[in-house]
Amino acid sequence: MKTVYADNAATTALSPEAFEAMVTCLKDDYGNASSLHHLGQKAAAEVAKARREIAECLGAEAGEIYFTSGGTEADNWAITNAARLGMKKGKTHIISTSFEHHAVLHTLQKLEKEGFEVTYLDVHSDGYVRIDELEKAITDKTCLVTIMYANNEIGTIQPIEEIGKLCKEKGVTFHTDAVQAVGHLPINVKEQNIDMLSFSAHKFHGPKGIGALYCRKGIPLMGFMQGGAQERNKRPGTTNTPAIVATAAALKKCCADMDKNIAYVSSLRDKLIDSIVELIPRTRVNGGRDKRLPGNVSFCFEGIEGESLLLHLDLKGICGSSGSACTSGSLDPSHVLLALGLPHEIAHGSLRLSLCEYNTEDDIDYIIEELPKIVSMLRDMSPVWEKIMKGEN
Repeated sequence: MKTVYADNAATTALSPEAFEAMVTCLKDDYGNASSLHHLGQKAAAEVAKARREIAECLGAEAGEIYFTSGGTEADNWAITNAARLGMKKGKTHIISTSFEHHAVLHTLQKLEKEGFEVTYLDVHSDGYVRIDELEKAITDKTCLVTIMYANNEIGTIQPIEEIGKLCKEKGVTFHTDAVQAVGHLPINVKEQNIDMLSFSAHKFHGPKGIGALYCRKGIPLMGFMQGGAQERNKRPGTTNTPAIVATAAALKKCCADMDKNIAYVSSLRDKLIDSIVELIPRTRVNGGRDKRLPGNVSFCFEGIEGESLLLHLDLKGICGSSGSACTSGSLDPSHVLLALGLPHEIAHGSLRLSLCEYNTEDDIDYIIEELPKIVSMLRDMSPVWEKIMKGEN
């Protein structure tokens, strides 16, 4: 049976470059990077080199990169740090959006219980923040704006440069969860006036369990955990040298091939969207198409349940998702789709297919061949679809 992996927003395959770098490090540079002997210092040198390479890919300085266990930790760290700094100045207002990743939303909810006020901006039916609405929301009490670079479910890319410029003018710290963007879109934190940025390596063909926080020089960064003196006394725990080295290798490769990858993956995405919209009636494309991640395809099909659709796709060897992999066990409809204003009954019929440069034209043709058949079969069994066809819904 043919296998098509179209769940790259959940995780990606390890690139050959990352694999080779990781294996070499595991074999040859196994010393603890905090040790003073020559093997430890050899590992430390590899970490320093990786830090420089990652910083270059983001337009940052090496000293502004702090390694974490992934995007979730980096989000928690950035938001909590900005909140604590704000509280010291009497600023306890934060601005975000209603469709952030739960790593952001749950951190904000925790801060709300501690007395912070959070404004959640509307992302409208197209999935984009409006700059004028952000500007109106900023007050003299605002200590942080945290808005994701690109949405993990519907792929819409936010106006990051404009947000950064506005925040700089207003003297407000700007953090962006860029987990879905790093390695897939050109990013320059200085030019875009990004103060803090989170990313995770496994979203761009790096290993799982490693990510980083970029924190602009000049922003005090408080330690997030207790322990040793690693990461310049900011983040304790034995340095994960093999994963860090592999992250740099993966990101360098993605950035070197970025223009080519964007053009290629976008063409696959557009072919898939256009074909499915034409072949399957009552199909909705979630989010605007103009500013969208190259590999993101998000649909809602009326009259069916997303979970049933995923199971039948899997029987055909097609790996997709109904939304964020972090909430795959939930029976509730996606909070992202609800934020777009979709009713529950439509949001339940969602499908996210996320592509990368490893996908082929044959993969797309196979999805186009099989997906309409599965949707038709599920609708034939659905009493909801029967009511829709009778005009009762």
